[in-house]
Amino acid sequence: MSRVGKKAVSIPNGVTVDLKGNRLKIKGPKGELSLDVHPKVKLNQEAGEIVLNVQRSNNKLERSLWGLSRSLVNNMVLGVTEGFSKSLEVNGVGYKAQVSGKKLVLNLGYSHTIEMEVPAGLEVKVEKNIIVVTGADKQAVGEFAAVIRQKRAPEPYKGKGIKYIDEVIRRKAGKVVKAVGGGA
Repeated sequence: MSRVGKKAVSIPNGVTVDLKGNRLKIKGPKGELSLDVHPKVKLNQEAGEIVLNVQRSNNKLERSLWGLSRSLVNNMVLGVTEGFSKSLEVNGVGYKAQVSGKKLVLNLGYSHTIEMEVPAGLEVKVEKNIIVVTGADKQAVGEFAAVIRQKRAPEPYKGKGIKYIDEVIRRKAGKVVKAVGGGA
């Protein structure tokens, strides 16, 4: 049995669930998300909970799909109620970020500025050197944050670049100049 899959997902107040076959739509205060669940996983809505099951719980593929589907459904419920966010920090002399309309504009030491279109359903805020990406879809938030980080990944010598707030950069020692030893 899947330890994750057999737990029911509770539906909080203010969240509506629409289940048609294997198509699940969840609507809440932060937005609306939909998911096509794998045909081997069966969804049932009962008493304020979503219960997931599979036909053969001893089959490895079905067991893994069971746990995955339960995590995806739980993330959808959390996303429409609380939302998800990722914070990135911009480090470097002259490196800056700003939001203009639906675009994120980055100056990262290149000869040009980088303009990124903010995907629908996401919101980007910039305060000083911190970029905060928020939204209801956990995958979309993480993916857009990763794309932003990729534009100038942090380098190991001075730590310049874009990194996640909780990320620790392994620093390297630079060139070491040896003292010239010698007698007089």
